[in-house]
Amino acid sequence: MVLADKVKVQQVFMNLIGNAIKFNTKADKQVKITFTETGPFYQFSIKDNGPGIDPRFHDKIFVIFQTINTRDEFESTGVGLAIVKKIIEEQGGRIWVESHAGNGATFHFTWPKYHENAQIKSEQYAKAI
Repeated sequence: MVLADKVKVQQVFMNLIGNAIKFNTKADKQVKITFTETGPFYQFSIKDNGPGIDPRFHDKIFVIFQTINTRDEFESTGVGLAIVKKIIEEQGGRIWVESHAGNGATFHFTWPKYHENAQIKSEQYAKAI
């Protein structure tokens, strides 16, 4: 069970899972979600079997309005991962990607087990997972 703002957690997962499907051109799309506890954090990983991301673009993908594909390849505004990063960092977590071109991608992020806002805004927090 994760105590979190349900809308924020949903937005993070919807963006990451949606991207794993959207940018995968394979007929057999695969997305694997895993979770572990690491000290005061939960760590989630979303792994896909898509085209992967060249390491030189790993930082660029989290910048607003930045995409690594041309607009005619995939319809994208370039804001999804920037929003995800902002949400996660506001909660005290972090996000990163492990990937190489041609080998799929794994997005990892941490989410704190306890957050100061949980006590202040308890009515907005729910069992998100």
